[in-house]
Amino acid sequence: MHKRIYIVLTLMVVCVCVSAQNWEVNLLHDINGWNGQFIHDYSKFISKTEPYVALGVPAVIGIVGLIKKDQKLQKDALYIGMSVAGGFALGFGLKYIFDRTRPYEKWPGYIIPRSFEDSPSFPSGHTASAFALCTSLCIRYPKWYVIAPSAVYAISVGLSRMHEGVHYPTDVMAGALIGAGCAVGSIYASKWLNKVLFDR
Repeated sequence: MHKRIYIVLTLMVVCVCVSAQNWEVNLLHDINGWNGQFIHDYSKFISKTEPYVALGVPAVIGIVGLIKKDQKLQKDALYIGMSVAGGFALGFGLKYIFDRTRPYEKWPGYIIPRSFEDSPSFPSGHTASAFALCTSLCIRYPKWYVIAPSAVYAISVGLSRMHEGVHYPTDVMAGALIGAGCAVGSIYASKWLNKVLFDR
């Protein structure tokens, strides 16, 4: 009797996993298939410029803080930079632990590659960095004119990675959680570092 129950439960789990994967691949196929020159160009631009934006924003805040001798801006730059670096490092490290095949390699012909990547798929490092940047900016500057464009940018990065055919939806969702989590965790790390660097 127990053996039959285990067999039924195992079959149910397998069916759920297969249907979940089909749902994920079908959703990715739909996003990957969005047409229009504007969508293609926007997706490519957002995807390619994300590393420069993620590094450039805290760098510019830090430089302005140094020029103005504004310690608050310097602390903000340190916190935002730590968030982005944490999101990138954790996301990049997890890629090689999970070692998930890129969707355009796993589903050739069904998922069209618009760019190619050498690293594994899960999680999305671009999305992790973008959400770390977005979340840390929203925490430091909780104004609608910061929150709205930051959120649009981070979501655009995630969608662009799927449109490019290089990430599954779960890669992007995991990247978003990692990035937001690193931004929250960096609040405490930056407080300690601020005491070391500034509060002497």
